[in-house]
Amino acid sequence: MSLRDFLSKQFIDVIDWVEPDDGILAYRYPMLDREIRNGGKLTVRDSQVALFVNEGKVADALPPGLYTLNTQTLPILTYIMNWDKAFQSPFKSDVYFFSTRIQTNQRWGTPNPITIRDKEFGAVRLRAFGIYTYHIVDAKVFYSKVSGTRDSYLVADLEGQLSNTIVGRITDTFAGSNVPFLDMAGNQVALAEKIVAQLKPGFAEFGLSLDSFVVENLSLPEELQKVLDQRISMNMVGDMGRYTQYEVAQSIPLAAANEGGGAAGIGAGLGAGVAMGQAMTDALKKTAPAAGESSVAPVAATAATEAGTETKFCLNCGKPIPRASKFCSECGRAQP
Repeated sequence: MSLRDFLSKQFIDVIDWVEPDDGILAYRYPMLDREIRNGGKLTVRDSQVALFVNEGKVADALPPGLYTLNTQTLPILTYIMNWDKAFQSPFKSDVYFFSTRIQTNQRWGTPNPITIRDKEFGAVRLRAFGIYTYHIVDAKVFYSKVSGTRDSYLVADLEGQLSNTIVGRITDTFAGSNVPFLDMAGNQVALAEKIVAQLKPGFAEFGLSLDSFVVENLSLPEELQKVLDQRISMNMVGDMGRYTQYEVAQSIPLAAANEGGGAAGIGAGLGAGVAMGQAMTDALKKTAPAAGESSVAPVAATAATEAGTETKFCLNCGKPIPRASKFCSECGRAQP
């Protein structure tokens, strides 16, 4: 190097970094055509770690503090460069800053449903999503395995890797939990703790620490959710026989209150309702109560018994009449 080249170089007196935006994990201090002056100052703020890299090898990692850069504060770097202690010259080294603060509100979710075996429903396709937080704990490992020599490394660059790792562990945890889907909502905290225990070693391989993990929601695909809603509705209805009897009884006063032109339509509707009630009652008779238990026969079934087994319903008033009758004995309406 000529004297002119030496004098044309720029010397750095102060090295520091302030994060301009959220989401930056690593930042390389610009060193093009510049050298660090011996005795210069380095400021490492709280939530930061500074890493010196010389000729592709990690030399020193400095925690938060104010440093004077000389042979006393950088002994390892001094040994690598084989400095002559009597020659107080500038030196060239790459300086990387790493953000060690917690990266909050990181989202995770299952892009496709996870198929697990459920005790009550058999095979179930399950969706899940939530949030997690992490931070850098080992800058040397993160530099060597993740960020490398890039000018900057962002949270978004790591998001896909971490999210896919989480989904893989979730599948194993849910499959081995043996907790029915209907009970998972009450066990989300316990499930999250199991997932964290499996995820932490994977995060540590990248120099990261998993600080928190939350399962916000567990759900089924839309078609399976409809089936679950139907099952819940059936459980809420309870006795289908009494429910049908109640529905028929509610429709009778409505038919009686509508006379004249609208009577035919109401009567036809009532007749269809009674027919449906009779069909449901016949189905329930197949699972009738055991001997000694009492049951209330639906109104439609009683009417059908009195009129005989071969019956039909008037399309005008809805009354049961013999199937062979051409006219209704109640209202006189002709029957098909």
